[in-house]
Amino acid sequence: MSTFLLEIVTPERKVFAEQVNMIVVKGVEGELGILPNHIPLVTPLKVAPVTVKQNGKEQYIAVNGGFMEVRKDKVVILAESAELPEQIDVERAREAKTRAEQRLTSKQDQVDFKRAELALQRALNRLDVYGRK
Repeated sequence: MSTFLLEIVTPERKVFAEQVNMIVVKGVEGELGILPNHIPLVTPLKVAPVTVKQNGKEQYIAVNGGFMEVRKDKVVILAESAELPEQIDVERAREAKTRAEQRLTSKQDQVDFKRAELALQRALNRLDVYGRK
């Protein structure tokens, strides 16, 4: 079965760099499945798990926004942050979820709802990926 190189890079480090058979991502326009020799494209990504299919197995990586560039034999995801399931601090993610939910339900005028909503999405994404491992 043919493969391509998947690299997931954040400003701090390279999170993932391996040959894979397929990935599934959530772009702003919807879900995309990428196979070897896919047509080149660049798209922004939503805060969502990336499904990596490798040698008949699936794994999930929490990717918190960014961009994906697809080339003939390589896919690069430039993410604001990304974590493998074993790197997720589940307690911290639960606390972040609780804080974001409290901010969103409060009636205070100074709450930045967009920021709180994004924090909630990131926390839910981490918990989702951690729960699938």
